[in-house]
Order: sequence, then structure tokens, then C-alpha cells
Amino acid sequence: MNGEFQRLLMMSEPEILPLNAQAALGAVVMPRRSQFSLLVRHFLERFFNHETASPDGDAKARLVLIAFATGLPGFVVALYLWPIYHPVIVFRQDHPIVQAPVPYWLQVNHHLFFVVNSFVALGIVTVFEWDMFFPDLLDLFVLTTLPIRSSRLFLARVAAIAILIGGFLIDANILAIPVLPAATDPPNVLRLLAGHAAAVIGSGLYAVAFILALQGVLLSVLGERMFRRLSLVMQGLLITALLMLLFLFPVLSGAVPVFIQSGSAYAAAFPPFWFLGIYQRILEGPSALPIYSRLAQTGCTVLLLTIGLAMLAYPFAYLRRVRQLVLGSGTRDTRTKGTRPMHILLHATLVRPRVRRAVFHFISQTLLRVQRYRIYLVMYGGVGLSVVVAAILRLTVAHGQVRMEVSADGLRAATAIIAFWTIAGLRMAFVSSGNQQGSWIFRIVHGRPPHFPIAMEQLLAAKVWVTLWGAIVTFGALIAFRMVAPLELLTWPATLSQLLIAGAMCLLLTDAFFLNVKIVAFTGELAREQSNLAITVLKYAAFVPAVAWVPLAFEPWIEARVSHLVIAVAAIGAAHLALRHRHRKIIEEHCNSFYLEDDEEEFPMRLGLRY
Repeated sequence: MNGEFQRLLMMSEPEILPLNAQAALGAVVMPRRSQFSLLVRHFLERFFNHETASPDGDAKARLVLIAFATGLPGFVVALYLWPIYHPVIVFRQDHPIVQAPVPYWLQVNHHLFFVVNSFVALGIVTVFEWDMFFPDLLDLFVLTTLPIRSSRLFLARVAAIAILIGGFLIDANILAIPVLPAATDPPNVLRLLAGHAAAVIGSGLYAVAFILALQGVLLSVLGERMFRRLSLVMQGLLITALLMLLFLFPVLSGAVPVFIQSGSAYAAAFPPFWFLGIYQRILEGPSALPIYSRLAQTGCTVLLLTIGLAMLAYPFAYLRRVRQLVLGSGTRDTRTKGTRPMHILLHATLVRPRVRRAVFHFISQTLLRVQRYRIYLVMYGGVGLSVVVAAILRLTVAHGQVRMEVSADGLRAATAIIAFWTIAGLRMAFVSSGNQQGSWIFRIVHGRPPHFPIAMEQLLAAKVWVTLWGAIVTFGALIAFRMVAPLELLTWPATLSQLLIAGAMCLLLTDAFFLNVKIVAFTGELAREQSNLAITVLKYAAFVPAVAWVPLAFEPWIEARVSHLVIAVAAIGAAHLALRHRHRKIIEEHCNSFYLEDDEEEFPMRLGLRY
């Protein structure tokens, strides 16, 4: 035991012993694990080692990144509370001025943030692992052929789900708990810790139980086929709602006193308020507002009912999923006759060359049939929609009432945000690795790398596809926004400027995102180096505000004069031609380079030089 504890604290590898010393230690005794424990370990590994969670196969590194991303927000916010709760003495003409204590409702909003953070983090984790809570074809073909009882398989999966949820529940909230007492200096530390732990645990458990209950009930009632058709839509709506709740928190915090003090039906129907009631009731004791007691009682009751419903629905959904896997889902024709006129028009205009036409339809068929790519689009679409809602909606408090308003600047920026997230999601799906079944046909027919004209046609097909669907989504959203837009955005000059900026964003963002893409869509290889998730998130955090700023800066300028409209069209055309010329240079250099086989190393063949 002492040796194990010492190895746990060691920062380096233990010293390598001589052979005679190793022989004196005796035979290595492998730990004996039961069949149930092995199954639980297998299911836990599957949560992080499937192609959606870890497309590059490095599940351990991805697990560490997810754990830090889940736990850091609460920890960082708890650290930033220190200067708010510690008054600063300012000396002015020998008269010290002490900062006023933190207002009561500001403290309540701080508590509400931790409740919302736990709710959103656990909800997103549950939605992301949506498909792994039930058996798949791999489990059916492998595990059911082994001498394992069905009941043991079921209980092992339930235990793995419980460990997964418990681990993320601790991870999302444990880092903030040691910091909060020092940062806020509460009058009663035990009450603060008890209220905080009860509220965040209840909030996270409710998010998990609600999503599991919803999934279980729909799968039990509708069946596997109908549930599959609704699954992606439900995942997108849940991701949108959760992220919208987090992004709208600064807006919501200003209306919290009105909701709580008025005791409105909105407060009674908003789940985070239930667990805020638990937080404040434990923290303040009998002196808490009466509304907190009612909210806490509602939260406890609904939490228990939701957990019970999830536990009741899950076995029925599990059995129905297994039965459907045994019977098979059958085949269906994915072609639709309604798209034939559109295809004829596209063949005559945008995709006239045969190579471009073939890749264009290859993209359409692959994106519709592969579940993993559609999940990427759902995730990006959920993030983009939540950002758009957060940019558009405003909550104002007037005469003790909360009113919802639409921001004109938010509507201007929304079209650019939609174009950005649509094109970014498509680019992520197109270049992701892990599904290379279709790449062999392009390599055999056109070579690898292909000749420059063929390569350009292959890559232009992806850019045409992305630009087309990006324009459809962006212009569709622009038309929908006109239903709630103020009068200043409905004039003809404003409409023309919005249409021009929306089209320009779809065109130029496609050129920028696909500038360095050198492969046919969905035929990418596994990356040799692990991608840096932090750098990726930082890029999005830097580019999204810049993209949202473009319509705010240029649309009023374009509306002012017709000459400004002409200048803008010329600038957009020049930028497109410059990006297209740069893209041709990159592809030409790629086509003239020396291609290495999969088992060849770059250094001996190229000596570290570029051709």
C-alpha cells in the first residue's frame, strides 16, 4: 500500500530495476475483474471512443479537454467574484471612501449563474452522448454472441451511464466549491456550501433526467424508425435551448428581481429558478423570501418525478431498441422527385462540368446518409441559432414588468452570424476524417493528387454546394427576420444593403473557409497531429464578433448613397477574385507536389524540404 501511494505522488516514472531485482519481486499478479466490471469499463470507454466524440481515435486526450472545458467556467467565475465581494478603500483628500456592500440581487444572480452552468453543462453532455445510451449494431453483433446474460448487459450499461453522469456532475461543479467561501466571505460558510452543492447537483440531475426521460418516452412510443427521423431535430433544439440559456444569462439577470418578487408563472415554470430557490432557502434559512420555499418545493417534486419517469421509460426504450436492431431498419429510397427540376437547373448553370457534377451529388448523398456528419451540422446549427437569439432578443424592465424587444442591430448582425456558422459547420463536416469509404474511387479515376484542372473541378463542387446552401439558409433567415424587423430595416435601401451583405458573406466566407482545403469532401485522412481544441475555440471567439461587425458597419454606409452600393459590389467582386486566385495557387502547388504513400515517412523522402 505504501508503494502504491508513493507511486501516486511521484512526478516521474519509477526507476527501472535490474533483472535479478525484478525476479525477486515474484510473478506479476494481474487484477481479477468480474464480467460486470469489464462491461462497465467497456461502455465507459465507448462513451469517449466513438467516431463523433473522438474522430481521430485519441479518446484520452479528448476526455481531458472535455473535462477541463466542463469544469473551468464555474472555477473562473468564482475567482472573478473576489474583487466584487471585497471592498476597496479609496483615499481622496484624506477622506477614505469604502465601497458599498454587494447588493442582495446581485448575489442572487451570482448564485443563479452556477445553477445555470450546471444545468447547461450536464444537458449538453447528455445530448452529445445521446446515441450511446442505447445499444448499437456493434453491441448486438459482438456482445450478444458472448456468454453474457442480457440482464447483466443492461445493468452494466445503466451503471456506466450513472458513472458518466456522476463524473461530469462532479467535474462541472467541484472546482468552484473551494473558491467560493474565500471569494464571497459568506456569513455562514456551511450554509453556503450546502446550498450551493444541493442546487447545482439538483440542477444538473434534472437536466440529465429530463433529456433521458424525453428520449426514453419517445423511443418507447414512436419506435426506432420514427425516433430516428426526429432525433437530429430534437438534438439541435435542445442544444439551442441550452446554449441560449447560457448566452442570455446577462440579459436575464437584470429581470431576475422582477420575476422572483412578482411570483409570476414564468418563474414557476423556469427550472433554474426552482434550484435557485433551494440555494437561497438553505443559505438564508427561515428569513428567505416565501417564494423561495415554493420554488424549492417545486424543484424537489419535479426532480423526483422526472428521475422516476426516466427510470421507468428507459427499460422499455432499451428493449424496443434491441428488438429493432434485430429486425433491421429496412431500406428506403432517399431520392425525391421534387428536387429534379432544381437538379436540371443546376446541371445547366453551376455544375455543368461532369467532374463537378459528380462530386456535387456525392456530397449530397453522403451528407444525407452518414449520421456523424449530420450531428456535426446539428451541433453547429444549435450554437449558431443560440448566438442569433442572444443577439436579437432584449429584456427590459419597465413599471415592474418584463418586456421582450427585438434589437435592430441584432437583426443586422444575425444574417452574418447565420452565414458564418452554416459555412463553418459544413466545412467541419467536409474535412473531418474517419469515413474514407468513398475516397478510393477518386484516387483510381483521377490519381492522387489529380491533375490541376480535375482538382479544381472537384474542389469547386464543394464550394458551389456550400455557397448554395449557405445562401438558402441565410436568405431564408433574412426573410423570416422581416416579420419582426423595425420599420428602419424595411425600406428599399435597407433591404438592398441587407441582401448584398448576406450574399457577400456567403460568398466570401466560403472562399475563406475553403482556401486551404485540398481534398474532396468526406475523403480526409486522419490528422498526424492532435488538433488543439483551445486554439479552435479561440479562433471562433475572435472571428464571430468580427463577422457580426461587418453588417453593422457597412449596411448603413451602403444605404446612404447609390455610389456606395456600387463601390461595395466592386469591393466584394475584387475580394472574391483575389481569394479565388490565391486558392488556385495553393491547389496548383499541391498538385505538383510529391505524394507519399500511407506507410512512407516524410523526412527520408523529402529531407525536410518542400517541392
